[in-house]
Amino acid sequence: MTDVLSSSRDADPFWSRIANELAEAIGQGVYAPGLRLPSEHSLAQQFGVNRHTIRRSLASLVQRGLVYASQGRGTFVESFAVDLVLGKRTRHRHSLTHAGLRGALQVLQSAEVEAEPDEAQALRVPAGSQLLYLQVLGEGAGQPLHVSERFFPVPRFANLAEVVQNTGSITEAFAQHGVADYLRQESRFSARLPTKAVAELLAQSLSRPALLVTSVNVDTEGVPIEFSKAWFAGDRVTLTVKHHDS
Repeated sequence: MTDVLSSSRDADPFWSRIANELAEAIGQGVYAPGLRLPSEHSLAQQFGVNRHTIRRSLASLVQRGLVYASQGRGTFVESFAVDLVLGKRTRHRHSLTHAGLRGALQVLQSAEVEAEPDEAQALRVPAGSQLLYLQVLGEGAGQPLHVSERFFPVPRFANLAEVVQNTGSITEAFAQHGVADYLRQESRFSARLPTKAVAELLAQSLSRPALLVTSVNVDTEGVPIEFSKAWFAGDRVTLTVKHHDS
């Protein structure tokens, strides 16, 4: 099929005009938050263009943060943005409650691994020490907000994974292991393009940066109990850092 305006030479390409029309429809609520857009084939028929033109239009909307593509499922209107607070007492469920949302943590993988140098340094254990590794997905209102790799000293937290899976809470898992309170010792931030695996878990484009937060939590005696690397969905999450107890 040939684009109906393929001969146009004006400064506004047809794919861009389609993207703007779709963006306006999203803004007017024609396509509600969380709704899947019509298929590329349907949109191509609607606008009288080929699917390549529609792909360019949708890619533009992804870059603008209005929609996201989920492999094998389609293209969806972005649902919401949530402001998560990082403070001395950072808790996923607590942050969501303040944002008026419900959510929990889901354990995707768990294993015992040998500490790499950065993990060993953060947790103050010898390199090669045994650690509990968890890959965790953090959700809010049914949306993926962050995916993290978390490391805990063994044997102190050898049974942590089962509690997190059952309760959806790291805090509850710590409590059942004798840690009634814990503090965020440090957090480091950087914006990076996600890996394919991370992008798929966050349901976002590979070309859109995610916010990587590397952090260390300690117990009330100052002993490191958790080292984590968390990827936050750049289009759905704003992070607020508070420098007092939260």
